[in-house]
Amino acid sequence: MQLSLNNTFTSELPADKILENSRRQVHNAVFSYVNPKKTSAPKVIHTSKEMANQLGISLKETKSDFFKNVFTGNKIYPNTTPFAMCYGGHQFGNWAGQLGDGRAINLFEIEHQNKNWKVQLKGAGETPYSRTADGLAVLRSSIREYLCAEAMYHLGVPTTRSLSLSLSGDNVLRDILYNGNPAYEKGAIVSRISPSFLRFGNFEIFAARNDVKNLKILTDYTIKHHFAHLGKPSKEVYLKFFQEVSKQTLEMIIHWQRVGFVHGVMNTDNMSILGLTIDYGPYGWLEGFDFGWTPNTTDRQNKRYRYGNQPNMGLWNLFQLANALYPLIEEIPPLENVLADYKTDFEKQSLAMMKSKLGFFTENKNDLGIIQNLEDTLQLVETDMTIFFRNLSNFSDQNTGLKVIEDAFYNFENISDEVKKLWNSWLKIYAKRLQEEKLSHQQRKEKMNAVNPKYVLRNYMAQLAIDAADKGNYDLIDEFYILLKKPYEEQPENEKWFAKRPEWARHKVGCSMLSCSS
Repeated sequence: MQLSLNNTFTSELPADKILENSRRQVHNAVFSYVNPKKTSAPKVIHTSKEMANQLGISLKETKSDFFKNVFTGNKIYPNTTPFAMCYGGHQFGNWAGQLGDGRAINLFEIEHQNKNWKVQLKGAGETPYSRTADGLAVLRSSIREYLCAEAMYHLGVPTTRSLSLSLSGDNVLRDILYNGNPAYEKGAIVSRISPSFLRFGNFEIFAARNDVKNLKILTDYTIKHHFAHLGKPSKEVYLKFFQEVSKQTLEMIIHWQRVGFVHGVMNTDNMSILGLTIDYGPYGWLEGFDFGWTPNTTDRQNKRYRYGNQPNMGLWNLFQLANALYPLIEEIPPLENVLADYKTDFEKQSLAMMKSKLGFFTENKNDLGIIQNLEDTLQLVETDMTIFFRNLSNFSDQNTGLKVIEDAFYNFENISDEVKKLWNSWLKIYAKRLQEEKLSHQQRKEKMNAVNPKYVLRNYMAQLAIDAADKGNYDLIDEFYILLKKPYEEQPENEKWFAKRPEWARHKVGCSMLSCSS
């Protein structure tokens, strides 16, 4: 396996001078050198052939022992120096100080077809940033991350990618709900791929320590390799950099809202500087449409990262990044203007996104009111978001009535006449609005289906794959991997996965309740 390697990160950024792998505060460094932990019986159980191809790795090579050993951390690829990054972060609104890659180890950079990819292992052992943790991951959380990253990519959502999912052969002790009941689970390792794993927290840690020198070095590196079109670093370019990060962050969150994805833990250390979805922990997909839903048990009381609050949290996090970059810009009003633009842009982009989901392609001043009316109506009774919007594309006129969307209701038989009346009232307004559209019904249906997925990685689906994998059956992992490559297509043979959450999954751990160890 001959990889085309580069080492911009380790050659251009300051390294931790202490080489021992001990938990500590790391100063004046962007990263620390650290080797993955060797495992007892590594086994690759799934590989993204598509991602391997992007890296210049052949199908045959993915089946080799060398591939297995490199991408489980049991062998260091020749002439490479694995490392873990140093960063800080605001967690649930509070400054947490130094955090860093506690269970992620970066292996190397691959240059292929004029693209630079950073290759990282999650769950490959402790680092100087592991604090009191073991740096390992379990099969449960690794399956969720591996499948979801690839699913999000095919949904058109900016994201990190997955290359391989492996068992370590070791058992890992985890308290899944943080309730004092730890249990041993199968250890696993995911190979994650991204143009960059830099987060808001990488910049925050230097600002918090008044280390402007290294803040500038890191920012200059980021602009050089990821925002080169902005020009050579200067105060003006630093501001443009922040502006670009703001726009890309908003674009990502609008996509989350479109497909009903809830990240679950939008701390600043989990926010990509490239506007990519990163760190798939206690995420979830909306089953019933609910602005107040969060999958994260840690956040259950305050619901800081609930579905409807994700855009606000994006802005809050950008405010922290603005504070971090301020020492390089030294002017407050321009930064405030960027944050103000985020608010305005969100309103515009959110409206445009919802209009596309509803098949509104002409201008109408009443569209916002129609959308708000719909969002209120959707929450009257439990209504599946994915099924509702997908089936709405079949609506042709008011005579179609509730039949088009009744499959989206969790308990249609018991819906009150009053609720049905409100739904029929909205459908009447919707039918009248569609009459203004110039597209044919079929054309509108195609455009709506291009933004309203039929298949998403529902929480219960991921749990089914986890339960089977725990017993040594990995067929569902592959089935979902293939299914979710074409989320907008009908796939009649897979119709069984276009279904509401089964009742057994309503309160099951892993389906409705997830923690940061998930």
